[in-house]
Amino acid sequence: MRVLVVEDDADVRGAVAFALRGAGFAVDEAVDWRQADLAVSVNEYDCLVLDRMLPEGDSAGQLRQRREAGMAIPAVMLTALDDVRDRVAGFEAGADDYVPKPFATAELVARVRALCRRRGTTLPAVIRTGNLEVDLARREVRRAGVLMTLTRKEFAVLEMLVTRHPGVVSRADLIEHCWDEAADPASNVVDVIIGQLRRKLGEPPVIATVRGAGYGIGPAPA
Repeated sequence: MRVLVVEDDADVRGAVAFALRGAGFAVDEAVDWRQADLAVSVNEYDCLVLDRMLPEGDSAGQLRQRREAGMAIPAVMLTALDDVRDRVAGFEAGADDYVPKPFATAELVARVRALCRRRGTTLPAVIRTGNLEVDLARREVRRAGVLMTLTRKEFAVLEMLVTRHPGVVSRADLIEHCWDEAADPASNVVDVIIGQLRRKLGEPPVIATVRGAGYGIGPAPA
């Protein structure tokens, strides 16, 4: 899942981005709405983490304009304005969640993850296909009951594959959602992670390559 953090305070932005990356998210950063609009125009995000007060002023009005223009990305608004009227104004502007400063990064990560999952079709907490079990809430993977040890990036790729099952996920979609803007689309990062997943998940193979289309979850016999 890919998140855009829009925050002009470098310390806060860095702390939020660090916490989200540590939880397995791909994270891009922006300091104002100009940078945010550019990022949104070229990338697909699962969630925005948005400071209430940015150099352009109150983000509530800025967010409202973009909602009216059709932007549907879920947004968590961060703010030191904790009055009830301020929170209501944030929700009315189009914020999906509202987190007052100071906040615990663990709580923010949980709220962002909940918003990302809420977008589109509601998913079960645990997805099972054959003897493969992916616990999205606990971020655990088991095969035939055996707990697998995956890196954050490996889990992110597998999560996308199982949530799109029985569909096929293209390399471009995997890079778009599981890596940030620093990733080189021409590199072999996807092949490397897919190879690592196949080795860790064992035989028979769980991940199938669909020639010319991408990857999907293949048969995983019980």
